[in-house]
Amino acid sequence: MKIAVNTRLLLHEQMDGIGRFACETLKHITNNHPEHQFLFIFDRKFHESFIFSDNITPIIVPPPARHPLLFLAWFEISLPILFNRHKPDLFLSPDGYLSLRSNIPSVAVIHDLNFEQFPDDIPWAERIYYQRMFPKFARKATRLATVSQFSKQDIIQRYHVSADKIDVVNNGSSNNFKPLSEEEKKEVRKKYSSNSSYFFFIGSLHPRKNLTNLFKAFDRFKVADQRNTKLVIAGAKMWWTNEIRVTYETMKHREDVIFTGRVSDHDLSGLLASALALTYVSYFEGFGIPILEAFCSDTPVITSNITSMPEVAGDAALLVDPFSVESISSAMICIANDPVFRKQLITKGRKQGELFSWQATAGKLWDTIERATQ
Repeated sequence: MKIAVNTRLLLHEQMDGIGRFACETLKHITNNHPEHQFLFIFDRKFHESFIFSDNITPIIVPPPARHPLLFLAWFEISLPILFNRHKPDLFLSPDGYLSLRSNIPSVAVIHDLNFEQFPDDIPWAERIYYQRMFPKFARKATRLATVSQFSKQDIIQRYHVSADKIDVVNNGSSNNFKPLSEEEKKEVRKKYSSNSSYFFFIGSLHPRKNLTNLFKAFDRFKVADQRNTKLVIAGAKMWWTNEIRVTYETMKHREDVIFTGRVSDHDLSGLLASALALTYVSYFEGFGIPILEAFCSDTPVITSNITSMPEVAGDAALLVDPFSVESISSAMICIANDPVFRKQLITKGRKQGELFSWQATAGKLWDTIERATQ
């Protein structure tokens, strides 16, 4: 079987959650199925590390698709031309986008519908594209995959897709995330937080990541803090809105907030494993990979009690109301001041993390591929 794959989000040292999903699942699938041929379709120059096995043929197809007009050009013009030339048996799209002008069987992975739930958080051009096109993608796909039961139900209800057409393929956690020794943690804190303990956030600085309430909660936490605790924020300021900026600039303790920008995978794993806790209090997530990464790093988790996050965290995290600053700050105080409870969360996190793996994700996604070609 010849499988064409949309790999435009495989970006070296720049991958978000969807890119990481694509990287990890494709690595396993291509190595586990040498009997099949894979066409990896990039929209720009690619890094050789993404050619995971000998059965992969990389193809660069212009134009670089990072704007709605270029999405249309890439998926509706460039890809049909490529499909006509190479005659694939299936098109796999890990980011959910499809070519409506192609009639080959397709599998779309729609991770979540955040643009439907919170449209004002997204620039108008992208919002219009997503809201017009993704219902069509959902209907067009031979089969759909998504990363949580929450997202599956959301797709069913909003797009009126049959439940039988959608498979849940949970995310996993990379082997890069693991516990560190105390000496190793001291080195990380020395490099990033002036030797202080810190709460940690990782993700794009997007409104739905709820940085405004996290900043307010940290300010409230600092009133009782006796340890010079910091808040470390790792991620690119792609969506640094005026509301986030004003909230940060009016913080009483903003000097204790440290922005690292985007960091390498190696530094990210060290930062997470050395943190007092992960503070992941988004008001919407289709899954929440950092929760699993924290579990694998022996780092306690504070996360939201809505959307998919309780499904991922189970009983291994401290769940909070993301719309309540007091709820978030109380959880931070609890983690900082109760070492026994913190150790209990770490123990539960290890067990919860064992329920998820990229190998299992890849196996489920392959099952979806096989169903699409039957």
